[in-house]
Amino acid sequence: MSDELVRDLPRDLPTFLKRFGTDAKCRAYLVRARWPAGFRCGACGHDLAYSHKKRLIEECTACGKQHSILAGTIFEQTKTGLAKWFLAIYLVTSSKGGISAMELQRQMGFGSYQTAWSWLHKIRRAMVRPERAPLVERVEADETYVGGPRPGTPGRGAAGKIKVAGAVESRRGRAKGRRLGRLRLAVVDDVSAKSLQGSLGQNVARPATVATDGWSGYAGLEAAGYRHEPLNLSASWGDATLRLPAIHLVFGLAKRWLLGTHHGAVGKKHLPAYLDEFVFRFNRRTARSIAHRFARVIQQGLLTPPTTYRDLVAEPAT
Repeated sequence: MSDELVRDLPRDLPTFLKRFGTDAKCRAYLVRARWPAGFRCGACGHDLAYSHKKRLIEECTACGKQHSILAGTIFEQTKTGLAKWFLAIYLVTSSKGGISAMELQRQMGFGSYQTAWSWLHKIRRAMVRPERAPLVERVEADETYVGGPRPGTPGRGAAGKIKVAGAVESRRGRAKGRRLGRLRLAVVDDVSAKSLQGSLGQNVARPATVATDGWSGYAGLEAAGYRHEPLNLSASWGDATLRLPAIHLVFGLAKRWLLGTHHGAVGKKHLPAYLDEFVFRFNRRTARSIAHRFARVIQQGLLTPPTTYRDLVAEPAT
């Protein structure tokens, strides 16, 4: 991310409104984000352009090719001013725990819940980079279950709950204990070796060390190129949380976040989007990351294909 996009970004609402209170100011920031190294014409390579006053277009002064600022982004074909989009992104990214669609509707003054809900999902899409660097060094991995209490067998035998695989970097810190690094969470169909090792293969670099419990779904990690640490749960009275504290801490935080911010009302179809938001926040959890979160969503929003409300509600369950 360009340092210019983060430098001097506001960290409170009054300063934010002063910096990005007009569509013109937001447009200028988007132009810098879209061409961080300076404008370069896609047709002739010229480096000068002028901005249309009434349209969000930059036109090359040499060949006249027009470059849309919003085409191919989450902002494409928006009928709402850029200042309102920037404010929504700021409210979402600056809030410590995030906000629900109902709260975004109230703060933004939207006439419908549907608008707030669709904006939130578009913003969540911009929180995921197409190519994320894999987790490295030592990683704790396990799976958990999301959903209300249901009768039946607990744990891996639970029926009707959504299965979520997780992996988090767990490194030794300077003080006693371990320091948590980056996190990945993903909804999986089941807890078979194919699902669990497939998720790890997408998110963890080889030959990282992967600490797991003794579940057979992780038995093939050595053959897949990882250094596997299968833990003997009999040494901790069968309690995985004592031997895999990092990933179970994260699972607890994620579930409390879903309950606190979204009241647990998240179905399987949209749970991946909510998990992506939690991962985005967890991986940028320091106070000084507020400006980085805002700048990252703006930058990624320019690279995220547009989608409609109809597309969002029609997406099949993962």
